[in-house]
Amino acid sequence: MKKIFTIIAVAALSLTSCKDYLDINKSPNSPGEDLATVDMVMPAAEMALCARYGDLYRIIGGYLAEHYAQCFGTSNYLGYSQFTVGSTSSTNAYTDLNRAAIANATFVRDKAAESEAWGTYIAATCIRVFTYQALVDAYGETPYSEANQGKDNLSPKFDEGKDIYAGLVEELDYALSKASASLPVATNFLYEGEDATNWIKFANALKLKILMRERAVSGVSVDSAITALVEEGNFPTADVAWTHLTTNESGKANPFYQEEFASYFGSTQVNCGLNVALYKALDDCGDARLAAFFSKNSSNAYWGSISGYNMSTSDNYKSGAFCRPNVAYDDPVYLISLSEINFFLAEYYQKVKNDATKAKDYYEAAVKASFATAGLTDSDAAVALAAYPYSAANSDKYIGIQKWIALSGINSFEAWCEMRRIGYPAFGGKKAEDIYNFTGDNLNASALTAGELYTPYKVDTQVGSSSLVQRWPYAQASINYNSNCPDVKSMSEKVFWAK
Repeated sequence: MKKIFTIIAVAALSLTSCKDYLDINKSPNSPGEDLATVDMVMPAAEMALCARYGDLYRIIGGYLAEHYAQCFGTSNYLGYSQFTVGSTSSTNAYTDLNRAAIANATFVRDKAAESEAWGTYIAATCIRVFTYQALVDAYGETPYSEANQGKDNLSPKFDEGKDIYAGLVEELDYALSKASASLPVATNFLYEGEDATNWIKFANALKLKILMRERAVSGVSVDSAITALVEEGNFPTADVAWTHLTTNESGKANPFYQEEFASYFGSTQVNCGLNVALYKALDDCGDARLAAFFSKNSSNAYWGSISGYNMSTSDNYKSGAFCRPNVAYDDPVYLISLSEINFFLAEYYQKVKNDATKAKDYYEAAVKASFATAGLTDSDAAVALAAYPYSAANSDKYIGIQKWIALSGINSFEAWCEMRRIGYPAFGGKKAEDIYNFTGDNLNASALTAGELYTPYKVDTQVGSSSLVQRWPYAQASINYNSNCPDVKSMSEKVFWAK
């Protein structure tokens, strides 16, 4: 049987309230799983997911979604800004998500099944399913059916994304069939001290997200399953997010904050800045989320830069010229927001039920939920709704643009996923050179239409003009050590649900 305490040690994020569980990492030895308990391992699974999904996935997603642009002079993420993702970029995150988040969640799930602890079972299933879906959405294919077999299989085969999605729905269905709201759950951070009520709601939200991404795929019929979920109506009534990041210390703060704004690791580089595409969409209609999601620049104003260039030769746009994400050390890590759920429901009522009235209601509820998450009011949301009123004839466009904006302050990875699926915001034919005059060192946001994307400067040739990155290359760890790793696919090849 595999050892798991070495896996727990991989988790990069330790939370203030979990210090008792992390003391096990001080041991010079690695006890076997016979000494582990679900109360020890469940927090480690959550932490591993929080650390990687809340940091690298947000960063890469932010650049690929044109939420972020590279700030002056530094080049840490310039490649992402040029729509390039290297095989080494995500290898550590890929390894940790598999060896820590998924492996630990699988251990907890299997132990819970042995003791028929179905509240703990559904909680662990949620973490496992969420992580697998993120891997499919990033890479297209990943080991699944032969994964987590320890030394019995060091080179598990890569399964097709559609097959993994089908398996994840089966996992959720089984967990939901076993769980009931009053059942206890092992020690965890997401719903600390609660019964299984909110884990069941989370599982339903995950299933809704999976099915909505599947429904446009040829040969896949999921509308009846979505309808059953919607008629049951047992979805989260608040954002699903970790809120235990309460200390401004290394390993205890929001992982994106630690990466970009803290000096715990000796780094003072300034990387992620506001992208002019997002700036334009927010500024044009006076959307208050601009101030909620981004801090003012050194001139006490809001301004965004272009993708694909770091202004290294600029005199006008030096350090501090562009806004930075407004992130605090105690910000939550969002897994799925109430806004996202309502956007999915709006899409369901429009496309499955052809009910424009209910679609409009959920669309407006989604926008209002986004403003509430940002600490704003329904009156603030009314400004955005006036600029982007619901249109049954253009539901994809308005849902896509508003979901892109809503996720820009909390979860850019999911924004990039939904852009690939929905097709909005769309490219308007502009290039970075149309917005920024390199000779005159002048950036002109008025050249860009609000709610549209543009081609970055020096965009990766695999992607080309007016196109999104469709997938990440397989992680270098798989390329090097898994003999069943397929040939790396072009970043322009769509994952199964985006074809």
